[in-house]
Amino acid sequence: MTVQSLGSTRAPRSASRAASHRRSRAVAARASKRAVVVLPGLGNNAKDYDGLADLLRDRLDVHVDVAQVARLDWARNAAGLVDPNYWKGTLKPRPTVNWYLKRTEAAVKRAREATDGGPVTLLAHSAGGWMGRLYMMEYHASLRHGVDAFVSLGSPHLPPPEGVIDQTRGILTYLSEACGGCADEYVAYTTVAGRFLKGAALGDRGASLQRIVVGAGYQQVCGDARAWGDGITPVETAHLPGAAQINIDAVYHSPLGEGPDRQWYGHPRFVPLWEQALMPGRGVSKDVTEVATEVEQGVESAAV
Repeated sequence: MTVQSLGSTRAPRSASRAASHRRSRAVAARASKRAVVVLPGLGNNAKDYDGLADLLRDRLDVHVDVAQVARLDWARNAAGLVDPNYWKGTLKPRPTVNWYLKRTEAAVKRAREATDGGPVTLLAHSAGGWMGRLYMMEYHASLRHGVDAFVSLGSPHLPPPEGVIDQTRGILTYLSEACGGCADEYVAYTTVAGRFLKGAALGDRGASLQRIVVGAGYQQVCGDARAWGDGITPVETAHLPGAAQINIDAVYHSPLGEGPDRQWYGHPRFVPLWEQALMPGRGVSKDVTEVATEVEQGVESAAV
């Protein structure tokens, strides 16, 4: 594993206010157990994360709660179709995803009660990443609920470039403007991206059908069919400016469709590569902006 520190790109904070806030957080952290709240990704349900939750409890001795999302709940997002802004590509996340924010709030409250007010890390998968950022902004989660760390796994954070249709119909653009980058100065941000497969454009000589199909998906997210990604989210889209950024080779996007040759971020093989980000001050630094990880077969085998 190689670690390259490129420095922080975050804006200066108010020193006295931040120092006071850190001191109060430190007292709470010493007195209480840390909680990790898992935010499910699009199409996933809470049970998809049972294995990951058990693994984190065993390895880190943390309390883990998963936002109670059922697969059918995602149909609620269809409510956005009646909003004219959906068709204009200027859709805002609320009220379409209010239901998800309420589930997140309920999970955070349960976790705080279970740990006597201990600090909270949001562990967000896929679309749970941008919804977790929205939750922190709308609910003032760092000040009201003790959220002091945010870790995303394969989450699309950045809006697509000009000329590419925004698959979120404007939501990512809105978030980029409302809470772009590491918006909360009291939260340690870490974004984790996977290099499972390099995409390919239609007509690329020798490219497999899988790479062409995946490349079409990458094209709609970042504008580059030949990007590297986890099979769904391109690496460049998964990282927030100013966050600690971890790139993991050969990791797949989701627990859905996982197999011997497709292991997702929450697999025991990969969790040790990012788990310390859940514990601020015990591993990944905010000043680290890239971690390149070599695993077994190497990067090139994943591109076949």
